[in-house]
Amino acid sequence: MSRTGQLLVFSLALLAPLGAGAEEIVTVSGRPGATQSYLLLHYPSPQAVAVLFPGGEGLLRLHAEGGAVKFLRDKQVAVAVVDSPSDQQSAGMDDGFRTGRAHVADVAAVVKDLKERFPGARVFLVGTSRGTLSAAYVGRALSNAVDGVVLTSTVFYGGRRLGGTGLAGFDFAAIKAPLLIVHHRHDACRACPYGPAENLGKSYPLITVMGGKPAESEECEPLSAHGYYGKEAETVAAIKNWILGRPFPKAVE
Repeated sequence: MSRTGQLLVFSLALLAPLGAGAEEIVTVSGRPGATQSYLLLHYPSPQAVAVLFPGGEGLLRLHAEGGAVKFLRDKQVAVAVVDSPSDQQSAGMDDGFRTGRAHVADVAAVVKDLKERFPGARVFLVGTSRGTLSAAYVGRALSNAVDGVVLTSTVFYGGRRLGGTGLAGFDFAAIKAPLLIVHHRHDACRACPYGPAENLGKSYPLITVMGGKPAESEECEPLSAHGYYGKEAETVAAIKNWILGRPFPKAVE
C-alpha cells in the first residue's frame, strides 16, 4: 500500500481552480534530533486546515523543484500533507511508529505551527488507508487540540509488512474530537473491509461510497475502490462539507 491515499490526498487540493495562493514545504521540530516536514497548500484566511496522512509508509520525500511546489489548493480548506519525519526517511513509518509517542510529538508540532499561522481556522486530522493509524492514534493523544478526525479506507486488520497493526480493537470513543468514517462499500483490500466501517456508522457519521471506475491497480492501491477511483472528487467534496459543518451526503454514488 505504498501509494495508497495519495490520490485522495491530493484530490482535496484539486477542488479549487488555479489562482493566487501559497504552497510551501514547512519544517518543524517536536522532539530532539528529528524534524517533521509537511507540504502546505492554502489561500489566505482558510476556515479549516486538513492535516493529511497518506497510506503505506507515509514517505513522500518532500522537496521543492525549481524553487516552487506546484499544486492547487482549496480556498476554504488549507491542506497540510505530512511526510515521514527526518529519522524515518530511510524506509518510512511502520505501524509501531504511527501508533507511538514520537509520531504524536511530531504531529503536535505541525498542529501548533498551523494554529499559529491560521489562528481562526479549525484543524482536522485526515488519514487514508494506513494513514488512519496516524489519524486515530494521534487524534486520541491530542484530544481537544484538534477539531475533528476523518478516517477514510480504515485499516481494521494489519498485515505483516509494516507491523501488523489494525484498528479493529481500537477504542474510538477515546477520540474526544468529532469523528467521521468514510469507506467504499466494495473496498476489496483485505485489511480494510466495509463491515467494520458500517458497524462504526452506528455510533459515528459514516459516508459510504459506491461505484466509480473499474480498478486499474491492485485491491489495496489507489486506482481501485480502496482509493475511491472514479469517485475521488465527490468523496472529497463530501468530506469537505463535513469539515465545514455543512450538510453532507451519507452515500456517494
